[in-house]
Amino acid sequence: MTSSRQHTKWGFTVLFGVLGSLIVGLFLLAFLWPVATAAPNGLKVAISGPAQTVSTLKGAIAKQTGGALSFTEVSGRSAAVSSIRNRDVYGAIVLAPQPEVLTASAANSSVAQLLDTAAGQLQNALQAQAPGVTVKTTDVVPLSSDDASGAGITAMSIPLVLGGMIGGVLISLLVVGAVRRVVALLVYGAAAGLLTVLIGQTRFGFLQGGFFADWAVLSLAMLATAAAIVGLNALLGRGGIALGAVLTIWFALPVSGSTVPTPFLPSPWGSIGQLFVPGAGSTLVRTLSYFPDASGAQQWVVLGAWAVGGLLLTFLGHFRNAAPVSVPEAELEPAAEAVPV
Repeated sequence: MTSSRQHTKWGFTVLFGVLGSLIVGLFLLAFLWPVATAAPNGLKVAISGPAQTVSTLKGAIAKQTGGALSFTEVSGRSAAVSSIRNRDVYGAIVLAPQPEVLTASAANSSVAQLLDTAAGQLQNALQAQAPGVTVKTTDVVPLSSDDASGAGITAMSIPLVLGGMIGGVLISLLVVGAVRRVVALLVYGAAAGLLTVLIGQTRFGFLQGGFFADWAVLSLAMLATAAAIVGLNALLGRGGIALGAVLTIWFALPVSGSTVPTPFLPSPWGSIGQLFVPGAGSTLVRTLSYFPDASGAQQWVVLGAWAVGGLLLTFLGHFRNAAPVSVPEAELEPAAEAVPV
């Protein structure tokens, strides 16, 4: 006996293929747009020296860079170094007693290269006034020898994002009950964060912060993303999972500053990116690794807000979407019997 099966209509088949390619194109645009439009704009740099020389140099560099640098005057070299280590500026130009350009490759290698170029411009400007003067370049916050190119700490943004998404999707689909979902989120965040810090710090040396501090930020970042997805799923149904994934991958990650420096992004996207988990998490990981004097309060607040918000949505939307996809009966507890009133 011959059995027949229904098939998708040819029109819908072609349409789904076209829609899928359009989605790929949108994701490609989201990731390539920041790279294609990246250009320094208002990059904060400290400058110190005699007032007249500082004024002249600022004007000369402004003409050459077209507003790429934004100068903040400081009292001397020590103040400039302090500003760099506090992440108030990306680098500094010190004119006295010896001309020197201070960089911080740990902040971002692209920015450090830009400041190296500025050192060459400064050298040319000073040579015209005082031949024989040499401009020294000093990297005051260098990258570790285990991650000399900075590729390792940049790549840490990947587990922050994908790790959180994987946990959020799995818990949304396979765990039943609001309280159990919250417990699963907390356990997942702690365990995933521990595994990530063991690999990223202990095994490869990409992370330079304290073990427990790195564990905390990695756990909180992955918890925040996972909780947001679980909360949106509880509130909106399966569409909430898609919304959480699109919000994280398509929007938040490209403007996070993890690959393209925040000052290189068109304004105000760099600042907006720091209000989402990928941006705040990547910034805080780098701060803990190389800039212990800098404040990470804003990033902790952002990550905490997303985590708490996701957990609250999980409870608020629980009754909207509490059923999983399919869980073996052996893994489910018996339903509680109704108690007569």
